[in-house]
Amino acid sequence: MTQRSEPRKEAANVVGPEARPSVFVVDDDISMRESLVNLFRSIGLDVVAYGSAQELLQSELPDVPSCLVLDIRLPGSSGLELQSELARLKIHIPIIFITAHGDIPMTVRAMKSGAIDFLSKPFRDQELLDGVVAAIEQDRNRRGVDKVVRRLQSLFEALSPREQDVLKLVAAGLLNKQVAAELGLAEITVKIYRGHVMKKMGARSLADLIRMAERLGIGTDRLRVQT
Repeated sequence: MTQRSEPRKEAANVVGPEARPSVFVVDDDISMRESLVNLFRSIGLDVVAYGSAQELLQSELPDVPSCLVLDIRLPGSSGLELQSELARLKIHIPIIFITAHGDIPMTVRAMKSGAIDFLSKPFRDQELLDGVVAAIEQDRNRRGVDKVVRRLQSLFEALSPREQDVLKLVAAGLLNKQVAAELGLAEITVKIYRGHVMKKMGARSLADLIRMAERLGIGTDRLRVQT
């Protein structure tokens, strides 16, 4: 069991009731699961609890800012194995490990694989709540960035092949005359293409366009233009 302490009210304010974020709990100890569910619900979080890694993997997780509170020792797949499987499936949920049997190598492995925190039982409720609130905020920020990137990717894919070529070369740092030489076009034609690209991408300036390209990972490593 956790060492009980009165949760600070600031935790609920940071999370924000409008977002309805979720915490997923995976622990084979029924009393621990119930304790954690009650704790997280006390600050307005939705909670879904599982007794094993397999139960979580077989579930449809809600598409909301989330955090996974995960025990290391589980029946079947361990917490560390679940962490690896989620990474393989490209399911990006911040993880806070909890365990009564932790050691330094285990902690290092979990943190190197991207865990937010590693808490040894018994831990203070507030310590866990602070970690969960921070993890949910991190996930919310990641989702915001992903949304922007998806929008930019959609705009990029809507460009014509030649417009995409121009954007790649501009993002690589080439001047209009250099882009023209690369593509076998007149410099004025490149200027027209660049204007179209900026309009379609919603870029307010060349610097803005280059920042968009950077978010899309477009640069010298992706310089593959049609000739």
